[in-house]
Amino acid sequence: MLEALVNFFRKQGKPLVAFIFRLGELSIFITRSLYSCFTPPFYLKILGKQMMDIGFYSLPVVGLTTIFAGMVIALQSYSGFARFGAEGAVASVVLISVTRELAPVLSALMVAGRIGAAMAAEIGTMRVTEQIDALTTLSTNPFKYLVAPRLIAGVIVLPILVMIGDVIGIFGGYVVGVYKLGFNPANYVNATLQDLQPIDITTGLVKAAVFGFIISLMGCYNGYKSKGGAQGVGSATTNAVVSASILILIFNYIITEMFFSK
Repeated sequence: MLEALVNFFRKQGKPLVAFIFRLGELSIFITRSLYSCFTPPFYLKILGKQMMDIGFYSLPVVGLTTIFAGMVIALQSYSGFARFGAEGAVASVVLISVTRELAPVLSALMVAGRIGAAMAAEIGTMRVTEQIDALTTLSTNPFKYLVAPRLIAGVIVLPILVMIGDVIGIFGGYVVGVYKLGFNPANYVNATLQDLQPIDITTGLVKAAVFGFIISLMGCYNGYKSKGGAQGVGSATTNAVVSASILILIFNYIITEMFFSK
């Protein structure tokens, strides 16, 4: 009986110890990464390249995602509000839905799938081929050279992507509202402008900055800690996307609670 009890706690304790160990590793990684972001040297050329990769090359997927999200919200809200004779609220619903939730969350998830995986694969390949060890041998701090530019780029660029996504998503709702549902163009635009509040934009931008940090952090962390050759790099890539996506959804609720809880 005692042996069975010991085996039970051993089986339950092993995952717990592994989780605490990984949490400690991640905490140390975050601390070193943040320190590297605010201390020289700064690799501006790498920073610019990462901003292009994360921002400019992600515009097509973010644009497609947000415009169709705005169009769907317009259709769905009109269908629901028509039951209560409140069709005029469609513009407000599209505005609030896109700026507060859809643009930041969907953009972050798309960027996580595209950029988080790429970061993990690139840094993971450098790890398993000992290129990171070579950087250390050449007196180059891997955190300053590899991690810091990606973190800074993610925090800066994702809010810009979300702002563009806001405009595109609202435009998608406008297209459906005017050309599909028959709203007056001037009335639709006026309703959108009248209901626009600074808190709507601020919430989305704060979320975008946090999500950008999460995406870059998970991509760099999983790539940096990868091991085991090509299979390890593949696992790191998968873990980067999954962990970033889950954290995006968790922090989406936390930030929403901070802004809108009474």
